[in-house]
Amino acid sequence: MFPIRDTIPRRHFPYAVVALIAVNVFVFIRELSMPADSAEQFLYLFGLVPARFTNLDWAASIGFPHTYFPFLSTMFLHGGWLHIIGNMWVLWIFGDNVEDRMGPIRFLLFYFLCGIAAGVVHVVTNRNSTVPAVGASGAIAGVMAAYFALFPRARIVAMFPIVFYPVFFQVPAWVYLGFWFLTQFFSGTLAIATHREVGGIAWWAHIGGFAAGLATFWIFLRREPRPAVPVEST
Repeated sequence: MFPIRDTIPRRHFPYAVVALIAVNVFVFIRELSMPADSAEQFLYLFGLVPARFTNLDWAASIGFPHTYFPFLSTMFLHGGWLHIIGNMWVLWIFGDNVEDRMGPIRFLLFYFLCGIAAGVVHVVTNRNSTVPAVGASGAIAGVMAAYFALFPRARIVAMFPIVFYPVFFQVPAWVYLGFWFLTQFFSGTLAIATHREVGGIAWWAHIGGFAAGLATFWIFLRREPRPAVPVEST
């Protein structure tokens, strides 16, 4: 199922969401402009390679600098057009309403927290992997979790392709996002059982980001003004 739109109107312009999309697109275009060898080196240097942090002798022999910056920089890297378009579209659909409830600064802090948590879970569950994980999916999963908690009764217009025919339908947000999480969980469990990434996707990074978002979103909510209580004079 691919989300097309939701039914919750935004109240403010999503400055943080637009800024994140703009930076991601800029970095992706920069990746495309590099020669193939340089682009591969760039992804290894700024993507998240788990063995870089769990096998320090190997990392030193390869020449990796000792820094934790990839936990942040990997959120702005993508492996192809479908990867970045899918991620940015989902961020646009769910991010604006969450930013409404948090404000742009708190939203950015929440987004990066979820992304870093996703990276930590990915490293823990793929300790020996020497393949760079890239993408904003973990951070976006945290945004989806916040949407799940804040707007469970919203309606999501989704598309499901049957052969070459797209079928459009509406589902409650809690159904759509709950189903999405279950697919990540079962796929992640299968990845651990088979000791490999199923479909080349970092499932547990998605799970980690979603869990972090669900656990912490309330910390970043800005206080809604309380309605005035009418007082009668006597």
